[in-house]
Amino acid sequence: MRIFYAAAASPNYWGLPESQLWHANLYLPLADLGHELVTFDYDYGPHNNHLDPRVPSQREFMLRHRPALGEALLRQLKAAHRRRPIDLFFSYFYSAYVDPEAIREISRMGIPTVNWYCNASYQFDLVAEVAPAYDFCLVPEKFRLDDYRRVGANPVYCQEAANPTVYRPHDVPAEFDVTFVGQRYGNRPMHLRRLVEAGIDARAWGPRWDEQAWGARCNADEELARRCGGPLSDEELVVMYSRSRISLGFSAVAHRPKDGSPPIKQVRLRDFEAPMSGAFYLVERFDELAEFFEPGKEVVFFEDEEDLAEKAAYYLSHPAERRRIRNAGLRRARAEHTWQKRFEAAFGRMGIGCAGTAALAA
Repeated sequence: MRIFYAAAASPNYWGLPESQLWHANLYLPLADLGHELVTFDYDYGPHNNHLDPRVPSQREFMLRHRPALGEALLRQLKAAHRRRPIDLFFSYFYSAYVDPEAIREISRMGIPTVNWYCNASYQFDLVAEVAPAYDFCLVPEKFRLDDYRRVGANPVYCQEAANPTVYRPHDVPAEFDVTFVGQRYGNRPMHLRRLVEAGIDARAWGPRWDEQAWGARCNADEELARRCGGPLSDEELVVMYSRSRISLGFSAVAHRPKDGSPPIKQVRLRDFEAPMSGAFYLVERFDELAEFFEPGKEVVFFEDEEDLAEKAAYYLSHPAERRRIRNAGLRRARAEHTWQKRFEAAFGRMGIGCAGTAALAA
């Protein structure tokens, strides 16, 4: 297929400006499948600071600036379509980016429109306006499918995955006992603090971990702060999975419901990139993730801070068992959880043809 592709290189535009995360996980797998991609040339930066339509000042910015993006989008897409027909429009768009009518105009040209979005677990409002304009919305949050339908959108369940040409084991020594790479928020510092209190060498990298004063309240906090660092590059992140005996994952999102209900959890990109990179993956329990990896055999779940500390200590002292689980997780990830397979399956459900399959590394 000839695909007009419109997505920023990464969603981490503020914390990791050099990241190419979506290029690695969306663009490259589509190209691996044999599709020809025509890329939308546009600076999304100003829009990314004004994404929330519930904030009056941001809503005003959206309404004033998204017509320019829509005009550029239609101009570039129509020019590409005149040169040779476009078979599919694929985007990662927020409502803040473009007026829904621009998407509908693409559909009226006979080009199927598909939007990928992966933060509806707690930020559905950021796409609720534009989602109904698309022919299809790829949705990784199973519990949000009805929300898409409620606003008139056409959701297709498509879980996240990883690209095996990017996420792979590296032949480097295992230097660290327990590591986490990602933002500092919510209960993440408390979990790592408990590991430090248990005498386990726990470390973290990512936005806000390297701040000089992030609320250290005890000796364990101060000790943990000395072991934390700033964001890693995309390549450093992948290598870190091989440098770590245990790689952590957290399922709870940053947002906490105002009604006091339990934290929202979601399956994350990390849940696939870590096993595919050869990590032994110790992750906060979330039942939906058990649909993709068998707990205790391919990944390991922890329930709370105490359970995390106990399981980390156990698996650090049982390297053969740890190796067996990480190898099983790697095999499962490569066999079933590649973006190439996700796109083939999703396009099949949508009735959109695939040009072929990639020859992936074993």
